[in-house]
Amino acid sequence: MNKSLKSEIPLHLMILPGFIIIFIYSYVPMVGIVMAFQNYIPVKGILGSDWVGLDNFKYIISLPDTLQVLWNTVYIAILKIIMGLIAPICTALLLNEVRKQLFKRAIQTVVYLPHFLSWVILGGILIDLLSPSQGLVNQFLMFLGFEPVFFLGDNKWFPYTLMISDTWKEFGFSMIIYLAAISGINPSLYEAAVIDGANHWRRAWHITLPGMRPIIVLLVTLSLGSVLNAGFEQVFILYSPQVYESGDIIDTMVYRIGLINSQYSIATAVGLFKSVVSLILVGTSYWLAYRLANYRIF
Repeated sequence: MNKSLKSEIPLHLMILPGFIIIFIYSYVPMVGIVMAFQNYIPVKGILGSDWVGLDNFKYIISLPDTLQVLWNTVYIAILKIIMGLIAPICTALLLNEVRKQLFKRAIQTVVYLPHFLSWVILGGILIDLLSPSQGLVNQFLMFLGFEPVFFLGDNKWFPYTLMISDTWKEFGFSMIIYLAAISGINPSLYEAAVIDGANHWRRAWHITLPGMRPIIVLLVTLSLGSVLNAGFEQVFILYSPQVYESGDIIDTMVYRIGLINSQYSIATAVGLFKSVVSLILVGTSYWLAYRLANYRIF
């Protein structure tokens, strides 16, 4: 046996449990995809249920809410992608100008902390903060003379509530990536700009942002694969029947159809449709990342 290959055997054995777990929980359940083409009955199982071909997909298309759910999913996901790009970049640029390291690290910790909290915890906090009567946000609005807003029960406000709360939770993680990109910029460029009389904004516009361009392009292109992932956990915790019109997404639709209404074949068909579209988007995003940012998986 090749000596180098023999020395790598312990490393392969270390990752073997991970491969086994992925195979059991990710690949074995893919057998259930066949339910999308059956009239699945739990008592009969996959082997005994009748084959119906594409009837489940035709039924999905005929549902009056399907297009609205698809639009909600794409709209909410795009809002999150846009704000998830703008907020961390702006914060990273501002923190880059801070010279007191203690203050800078304190801010990083504060904005990074929500990333580690689950939506179960944050959802309870947001429900209390955004309550139309007793919530702190609406009390502040009424103090300023505005009418209270039902953020979690008004179809006009609910998508933006999802966008802002998701950005608040996750932008600290992306900010650290952008700060790492800024740290890789040659300091002599800033020194030359100072000698030429460039102020902070000029240096940020002409040096910092161009230096961050590769990582910005990379993260934007990779985010295209998440266009159909609007965040099931967040939406499931925060939404209610009042905002189904603007807040119902593909994942929550699958949950209601499959687990609540026990229409397993229909739910599997919706999930399969989403998976196929997501696969196309992920492939496109990696191709764009390779073309625009020279990104390679290995």
